[in-house]
Amino acid sequence: MPSSQRPLLDELLDCPPALLDTTFDQLRTLLVVYETGSALRAARALGREQSSVQKQLDTLNRNCQALCGEVLTLRQGRGKDFLFTPTGENAARLARATLREWLDAVHWSRRRLGRMLTVGTTEFTLPIVSRAWDRVAEELRQREVEFKVVHVRTKDLWSRLESKEVDLICGTIVSTPGGDRRLRDYDVVEYARGRAMLLTNLAERELPGDRARTSELPALPLVVPQAGLIADFLAGWYGPNFRDRLNVVADIDDVHYGFSLLRSGFVRGCMIVTASIGRRMAERIEPGETPLRSMELHDDLEPKAELMTGAFVRKADLARYDAGHPLNRLWDAVREDARIYTAAPGP
Repeated sequence: MPSSQRPLLDELLDCPPALLDTTFDQLRTLLVVYETGSALRAARALGREQSSVQKQLDTLNRNCQALCGEVLTLRQGRGKDFLFTPTGENAARLARATLREWLDAVHWSRRRLGRMLTVGTTEFTLPIVSRAWDRVAEELRQREVEFKVVHVRTKDLWSRLESKEVDLICGTIVSTPGGDRRLRDYDVVEYARGRAMLLTNLAERELPGDRARTSELPALPLVVPQAGLIADFLAGWYGPNFRDRLNVVADIDDVHYGFSLLRSGFVRGCMIVTASIGRRMAERIEPGETPLRSMELHDDLEPKAELMTGAFVRKADLARYDAGHPLNRLWDAVREDARIYTAAPGP
């Protein structure tokens, strides 16, 4: 009978000893060698002796030779990376999938049982998490809840939410008056709304006034992030191929690099930023740097859009857990923090 038609129990009872002796630790070592290329670099990454890593590789190669008729890795000479055989390439893919599924399952169980809580936050929304955590920290420490904070870049906010890598996330999104259908599965605590501003190193004679319109952007030299909030704004106003319609003088991956470009004077142009960041950067003057100024950006295009800063959590998770679950307790703390924060008088 073909193996695919054999009862599962018979197959399990007939597993080769060499396969049963393979450990997660060995699979992890194989993957680290695959990623780094050598036993020496893998040993450094793992904090082990090279001889220990090589011993695990030798064991895996010997067992694989007995099981499949081919080793996993081949040495190519001193100083050269290991060569992974076709069997080795397949084993690395299987090891990666196996470890990822097990880790995901462990994390899911720990979250379900209230033993682990993972929160994502951007650099600018970290205070939200910090204040909320202070409200429940002692309670959750006594319950021995493992609390992890993950730095999330604004451009990755949606992917982190959708992939369920975090339980709760704080950040800023582009919001439209009609609402965002992407949020239908999330509970949202809103902290602030605001419009974008223009930050520029162009002199008054080059760009006069303290206000610009979004319809005037094609006439301005722009420093534009590859993805994220500002890219979302521009795509809403000028379509997904907005770069073809605008004068983009610099593409950036990080907003801080954009600030450096403008302050250096190496690039002359404008960046769209949040109002708080725009004012902060314009007020900061360092010797030898090109001064920056912020300009109000009047939205005269459709659809109208605003920046919304808040906290987001999946509705299904809140409903799945009881009121005493760490996620619900932290979410209650976020709500209370937002109530106090939004009620406080402005400066």
